[in-house]
Amino acid sequence: MTEERKQEDRPNGWYARLKERLLGEPASREALQEFLRDERWEGVLEPEERAMLEDVLEVSETQVRDVMIPRSQMVVLERSAPREDILSTIIDCGHSRFPVIGDERDEVVGILLAKDLLRFFMTEPNGEFDVQRYLRPATFIPESKRLNTLLKEFRVSRNHMAIVVDEYGGIAGLLTIEDVLEEIVGDIGDEHDPREADPIQPQPDGRFHVRALARIEEFNEFFGSEFSDEDYDTVGGLIIHELGQLPRRGEALRLQGLLFKVLQADRRRVHLLEVSRAPTGD
Repeated sequence: MTEERKQEDRPNGWYARLKERLLGEPASREALQEFLRDERWEGVLEPEERAMLEDVLEVSETQVRDVMIPRSQMVVLERSAPREDILSTIIDCGHSRFPVIGDERDEVVGILLAKDLLRFFMTEPNGEFDVQRYLRPATFIPESKRLNTLLKEFRVSRNHMAIVVDEYGGIAGLLTIEDVLEEIVGDIGDEHDPREADPIQPQPDGRFHVRALARIEEFNEFFGSEFSDEDYDTVGGLIIHELGQLPRRGEALRLQGLLFKVLQADRRRVHLLEVSRAPTGD
């Protein structure tokens, strides 16, 4: 092996090549992505690191509409709701920030932080709660905004949530800083996500949260279904197979009398599903 070849195979040589490529004439995004996929990077970067770098590039091309939480899945608080109802909603879903609406669902009047409500109950346990006093200004963004731009705005403004509006000014959904970061690093679990030891978790309304990695055999035993595990091993694989593509958050389908809805997913995989039994005769 020549000295030139040895130098090329060294990790520092690859870093030098990347530096040279970046500092030289601007290359196309596709060329840079192809460069990162070169098999000789295997000795320098872990697969997860390479995937993250590629996702960073894709984020600059991804629009808010592609990853937002759609309006139908938004958890909102009504400005005129009793404090007991507001508190109940906050406890049930475990979020830290909530859009507050006025007389109509398209009228977002501000954002309520759960910690502000907690502070009220600590300082004025018997006082009359006026949600208007605790509202933070809401940030509104268009569906077409790109994620890299939004992430910069989040960092500068220190906001963690933005309300997405469509071309007519109506509410289309919302997006949090966690949603943006998950497009780069993958799913960020928290204490309110289903525990890893419990792939199928009953919910108070009679529905079930099912991890996409739940085994088909375990799913069939729990629901009395008869899905085949010859072509796929997990429930996530079943959903991808039936839809013919990697589903987005909010997509739904019906199989064997069960309704499946995707609750969490990114460009790499499905994470969490909601499963419920379809009404008889539906």
